Amino acid sequence: MAGVATAPAQSAAPRRPGVVLAALTFVYVLNFLDRQLIGIVAKPIQDSLGVTDGQLGLIGGLYFAMFYCFIAIPVGWFADRTSRVGVLSLACAIWSGATVACGLAANYTQLVIARMTVGFGEAGGVPPSYAIITDTFPPGRRAAAFGIFNLGPALGAAVGVAFGALIAERFGWRMPFIVIGAVGIVTALLLRLFLREPARGATDAAMGAATGAATGAIPAEKARFWSTVRMFFAHPVLMLAALGSGATQFVTYGLGNFAVLFLMREKGMVLHEIAVWYALVIAIGMGGGMIVSGRVIDRMTRRSRAGYAIAPAASLAVAMPFYLGFVYVPGWPLALALLLVVMVFNYVYLSAAVALVQDEVRPDQRVLAGALLLLVMNFIGLGLGPTWVGFASDAFRAAGDGHALRTALYTLTPFYLVAIALFVALARRLAREARA
Repeated sequence: MAGVATAPAQSAAPRRPGVVLAALTFVYVLNFLDRQLIGIVAKPIQDSLGVTDGQLGLIGGLYFAMFYCFIAIPVGWFADRTSRVGVLSLACAIWSGATVACGLAANYTQLVIARMTVGFGEAGGVPPSYAIITDTFPPGRRAAAFGIFNLGPALGAAVGVAFGALIAERFGWRMPFIVIGAVGIVTALLLRLFLREPARGATDAAMGAATGAATGAIPAEKARFWSTVRMFFAHPVLMLAALGSGATQFVTYGLGNFAVLFLMREKGMVLHEIAVWYALVIAIGMGGGMIVSGRVIDRMTRRSRAGYAIAPAASLAVAMPFYLGFVYVPGWPLALALLLVVMVFNYVYLSAAVALVQDEVRPDQRVLAGALLLLVMNFIGLGLGPTWVGFASDAFRAAGDGHALRTALYTLTPFYLVAIALFVALARRLAREARA
């Protein structure tokens, strides 16, 4: 921690913003890949360790989120005061080592402990990256940058499905954890050696100079922890963005952690088909949606900040009927075609929410504000979504439902409506503030 606590000299104007963004996106790919491996190799894990759907939901949901969500808060506060690059590299080393430990787990208890440690490490991954990107790209380019950065989940899930499923089929479910964890440890070292720390508020100050405004002024005293926390939870715009994102993630994580198991159990797919076709759906659908949504949001918000909320509300309204179709139709080819549309529109909220929160707070509050956003939306979505689906599936099976997992996935539908309502309320709030 001594190496992290001493921030290196900050670069006021990043020379190669594209290189910075590519490096952070690659780390996010590893972050999400490690997180998703449990769901990708769920069937082999169940066969090997005798894990139920409910236990699987706890590993991928509540147990992971307990550390991932709450540790992110002190980590965010610490990173706001020290080197964000140092915190990010240390976090990457921790979660990667814990991923290796997942592959070495001999029973369910050991797997739970290893997963909790992955969550502990990953808590320091995304919030520092949000702040580094914000201090590298000026307003008007940030949503597009976040759209590229948020390719991390799409690429991580796609690579995880393709790599994890193929390797698990040939060498067993443990090997993907060991190999990917080792790659992450090497990446953590390279990140610390070569990524430079940008100056806090550099791009805001540049924008303020160009416009004659005081944007980006950084107070002499660092933001206090509890004052930032109180500000976040008392701020209607920030809370509506966080709650809307959480309701959306309840669907995306609830589906994502059980999608491979559902496709194998209900749609008749096998691991090598998953490795090709489901991976393509994730890469094209989620990845394409992330890139397009970032650019669309940048265009919309130049006219009105309400675009930060209108875009996710409209996209979720489009996605919901396709989601119901995906769960209902027999056979995996048509199901995957419908899921492709779902993937395109399900993730528009992410770039919008992140860019809005980063724009809404001071430069010295950005890492902690990003961590608080992740706390709310991930505790609701990541913590409770997979847990809900797993226990619902076990309950429906105990009641004699022959398609228990399918019925459990149907119960996610109301959360689409909740998320849409919250984003509509946010759009109205932003429009009122603009008029005022």
